[in-house]
Amino acid sequence: MDTHFESKTVRVMEAIRSKIAHRAFAVGDRLPSVRNLAATLGVSPSTVVEAYERLAAEGLVRARRGSGFYISASNWPTLTLSEEGLRRDRTVDPFWVSRQSLDACPSMLKPGCGWLPAHWMPATALRRELRTLARAEEFLLTDYGSTSGSAELRRLLLMRSAEDGIEATASQLLLTASGTQSIDLVCRLLLQPGSTVLVDDPCYFNFRALLRAHQADVVGVRYTSTGPDVAEFDALVSAHRPRLYITNSALHNPTSSTISSQTAHSILNVAAAHDMVIVEDEIFADFEPEPSPRFAALDGLKRVIRIGSFSKTLSASIRCGYIVARPEWISDLIDLQVAVNFGGPSPIAANVIAGILTSGGYRKHMDALRLRLVRARREAADKLQELGFELPQMPRGGFFLWCRLPDGLNAADVARAALVDDVVLAPGDVFSVTGSASAYMRFNVAQSNDPRIWAAIRRAMERAGSSSK
Repeated sequence: MDTHFESKTVRVMEAIRSKIAHRAFAVGDRLPSVRNLAATLGVSPSTVVEAYERLAAEGLVRARRGSGFYISASNWPTLTLSEEGLRRDRTVDPFWVSRQSLDACPSMLKPGCGWLPAHWMPATALRRELRTLARAEEFLLTDYGSTSGSAELRRLLLMRSAEDGIEATASQLLLTASGTQSIDLVCRLLLQPGSTVLVDDPCYFNFRALLRAHQADVVGVRYTSTGPDVAEFDALVSAHRPRLYITNSALHNPTSSTISSQTAHSILNVAAAHDMVIVEDEIFADFEPEPSPRFAALDGLKRVIRIGSFSKTLSASIRCGYIVARPEWISDLIDLQVAVNFGGPSPIAANVIAGILTSGGYRKHMDALRLRLVRARREAADKLQELGFELPQMPRGGFFLWCRLPDGLNAADVARAALVDDVVLAPGDVFSVTGSASAYMRFNVAQSNDPRIWAAIRRAMERAGSSSK
């Protein structure tokens, strides 16, 4: 749209809003005719029409066919977080951090959330690709996505898989609306209500939430600095015969640990012996300084399903996930995606991501992020240790620190107390199937550079300590 026309339209809208605010117009009043207002303000009739239409879309005015535009008799509500109410008293369960983080107003501090700050993301590259798409053929902007998703993005993902030692064909890769939807589709395909699923303890809290929605019986295996405890893993699989084991590869969420080659081989042997499928979520893989062992590469996609997305590295707003698996599973997953999503992910999202991957800027962006996170991890670790937290290990990459609170403090109590100062924290038990992480918290170092956070956490620890006495 012409910027001059746009600015005039905005000026007309502001003039009308001002008159309403100063009670020059009351509810039910008819606005000046298009021609009269255009002459009064020295703009074209088309500018006034555009302004009126936008105000009608906002609900501030309404159009009456053949009569004109009137100040709306309806008092349309504007929802704000304070009006909707942040549920500070809700149960600290797998949904707790998600609800607190996603519904937080912009002024809230979120060291407990699971994504990078907006100013860390490649906004310039995203805008460039969106401008390119704005000039694309109409069908790309208006049509449904194909059942498998963008051919170009799938080609790029197959190349990236090959770099990781995972040989796959086009029949083994499906694009989805998000990484979460990828796991949901796999669960729809392979689980029934009452199926047993093994997860790490601690694990990503939304694995627990999603499996609850699928009515699965969830069992947790203790996660160590080198992966799941192999002896416990073997015993649990033998006892419960789970259909799936769902885990983060690369940098584990929430601990940021990395599985060792020996542990990975042992886990695959147990899975093979008991005909269990491993779902390997690689959403944090690009944050690794050097690649770690991959179940999918070691197994050759026989019983491993690889899942990922770019919501942590590029944009959580322009979302697109993927699944790499056996051809027969992909075929069934395509049908499921058609049933629940009528086609693949948004062609706009897939093309934006493909454009950034092919521009050459993605690798530079990730190199810069990894360097920036080295400093952020060190600074956050120093602040946490000053507050009395213990760090079981310093991660080799990523943006999470898994920390133990000083003795006597419960993480859920501290997290609730921090909400008083508008700080969202991630208490350990939301990640734990067995409820054995009440003394732990996960911190996002990229979201922890505001000095107000540490003062608020200190006060929250004091409040929680006082209330427990």
